[in-house]
Amino acid sequence: MDLIAKGARRPSSAKTGHVELFTRSELLVHRGRELGLAVQAELRKPWQALHEDLQRGAWAGHVAELVERFTNPGDDDLAAVFDLLDATFCRLCEEADARLVVRHFELKLLEETGFRPELQQCVLGDEGIIAEDQFFSHAAGGVVCPQCAGRGLGQLPLAEPTLRVMRHLQRSPWVQLRSLRVPETLHNDLERVLTGYITWVLERRLQGMDFARRVRHLRSPHNLGKNRSRQS
Repeated sequence: MDLIAKGARRPSSAKTGHVELFTRSELLVHRGRELGLAVQAELRKPWQALHEDLQRGAWAGHVAELVERFTNPGDDDLAAVFDLLDATFCRLCEEADARLVVRHFELKLLEETGFRPELQQCVLGDEGIIAEDQFFSHAAGGVVCPQCAGRGLGQLPLAEPTLRVMRHLQRSPWVQLRSLRVPETLHNDLERVLTGYITWVLERRLQGMDFARRVRHLRSPHNLGKNRSRQS
């Protein structure tokens, strides 16, 4: 349900700070004909790191955009998606590897909304996938083995280490992933495959992902060094 919180921007309002972006609050809502009216708000989780760290906030924006795109206000049961969103925002505040948190979220959201990519067997030949480099098909929704490669359109190379980590992220709860160390090159490949697939499913460019990438680029050691040189 869409709703408004009248007067929330006024400094003297009791709702100020309780209905900000990336906060979890409990609201008392009066239902209107078209919009709900939030008449009372109580803060539950401030997720302060998402406000203080630009990169983590950018990832949170990407996560929120995906939830909005993959769900509809009239959906009957969004409890699992809400719990996933809540847990992901907490992890973005607490965990060292925010990109791993986001990749785990993406795979779990795809599963919850019916777009789970097939990573265990070839989507064209149905045979099991062995430990070697494969291909990934956006249109077919999963891995294509080398023997079937070329039978469909839009197949991208999928390195065996990338597939192995994707499988681990897809089947495992977060508690089993916290100690995983993913090198930068593998992170980039995971992002390439999943962003491509999600973009194909949604048929639209992901603005939150674009912004998160720009922030990461600007904050890279190379660019930070260039900025310091200009300032000096």
